[in-house]
Amino acid sequence: MKRSDFIQQMEDSAKVWDFIIIGGGATGLGSGLDAAARGYSVLLLEQGDFAEATSSRSTKMVHGGVRYLAQGNISLVMEALHERGILKQNAPHMCYNQKFIVPDYKWFGLPYYGIGLKCYDMLARKYSFGPSQIFSKRKVMQEVPGVLTKKLKGGVTYHDGQFDDARLALTLARTMSDLGGTPLNYTKVTGLVKNPSGYVCGVQAEDKLSGKSYELKAKAVINATGIFTDDIMNMDNSDHKKLIAPSQGIHIVIDREFLGGDTGIMVPKTDDGRVIFFVPWHGKVVVGTTDTPLSGVCMEPKPLEEEINFLVEHSARYLAKAPTRADVLSVFTGIRPLIAAGDENGKTSALSRDHYLTISPNKLLTIAGGKWTTYRHMAEDCIDNAIKMGGHAFRPSPTQNVKLHGYTEEFDHNDHMHVYGSEAADIMALAAEYPELDTRMHENLPYSWLEVVWAARNEWAQTVSDALARRTRALILNAKAAAEVAPKAAEIMAIELGKDEEWIKAQIEEFVTLSKNYIVD
Repeated sequence: MKRSDFIQQMEDSAKVWDFIIIGGGATGLGSGLDAAARGYSVLLLEQGDFAEATSSRSTKMVHGGVRYLAQGNISLVMEALHERGILKQNAPHMCYNQKFIVPDYKWFGLPYYGIGLKCYDMLARKYSFGPSQIFSKRKVMQEVPGVLTKKLKGGVTYHDGQFDDARLALTLARTMSDLGGTPLNYTKVTGLVKNPSGYVCGVQAEDKLSGKSYELKAKAVINATGIFTDDIMNMDNSDHKKLIAPSQGIHIVIDREFLGGDTGIMVPKTDDGRVIFFVPWHGKVVVGTTDTPLSGVCMEPKPLEEEINFLVEHSARYLAKAPTRADVLSVFTGIRPLIAAGDENGKTSALSRDHYLTISPNKLLTIAGGKWTTYRHMAEDCIDNAIKMGGHAFRPSPTQNVKLHGYTEEFDHNDHMHVYGSEAADIMALAAEYPELDTRMHENLPYSWLEVVWAARNEWAQTVSDALARRTRALILNAKAAAEVAPKAAEIMAIELGKDEEWIKAQIEEFVTLSKNYIVD
């Protein structure tokens, strides 16, 4: 289905959708997929691109949460480990095993972390990705050649899941479409529609690309807007209690040579009490994250100098070759939609990552909080409650066994094309149509120009940013290289989308400006 096909579905002013979902991040897309899988009519509206905000800016891990285990939140850890296993089962091309080492520089650390991670193994049960082990100093050095060896005593290994967050978001959107749902990006909800009784019965929305406005009806409206949750709740009731306590976190991306292998590092406790990860990802290493409370939110947050310095300094404590600011290939910034309730000290790292669901007196369902790993369970809970609120006949969720778009058991996770699953061959087949585009877009990026064609033609990419930040992850892997390829990417997309020279010029300017937020000077 093309985006224009989805727009056409909105043109029917008499149509009453079973569900309208506001928000195209992990929770919204998961809920849209769940509703479509149950056979309901569902329209999802995202003001920007799918996963443009928080959901494309994670640590790239599908994990139970070692930190939550230390906090005693056993139920959340068990749920996350269970969901991690389900995702690997339903999308093995998207979710795979990643080994980590907890390096120990104090003798008491080995038994302490060894016991804790054995508990992690036991909680995973049949969904375990592999057993934890205690390693000697020599074995740690073999696993992670780049680890700092001074005062190193040994380490504990454990296994978790890894994924590409923006690609999984798109995979959920395409699965939702496969099942009859309507996911629509660049469509902003500008207001809620209420019936004579004051109950929410639809939304007012604007197609940001055409400027056309719509009034859309639904039996149930779901607010799954993450960091923008309170904005939608304000449309329902301007006096509502603020729900979200936003927290900013950044990640830096450095060359794989700093790690020296395929095994990552997990540091259980940094100076500010957070866990920090060194994650091998798409041939680079993602290092993060930080925790900075915010007073407001935006779609494109900027990293703070102290956050960048924090991660660079901590990298020097665990890597033999200390990266400098000049070694940072990209820095990306996200805002966590943490639930505000119960925090007395203003410290967001202590806030729960459990999801929170509430239904207003005017029948607006809001779901917030949570984390990528548990998106499917959150979505099931959301739609179960929305069914009751909307007066629908109940249909159970089948998503524990729904294979996601592109499902295949034939892939190589060392090849970046694995994120396309069964469609990888279709992309490579475009070379027959565009032989001149069958080349890498940049020597420092793994992607080919064919992937830009595919993004515009089959993956609802509407801007250069869509293609270079989320369909491919060029902006994340190397921001300067991404800026260099933007002009040609714009030209390719203009042909596919039927755009003119003015559009090309505007897109190049917008992307180059955007890339400056990702470049560390």
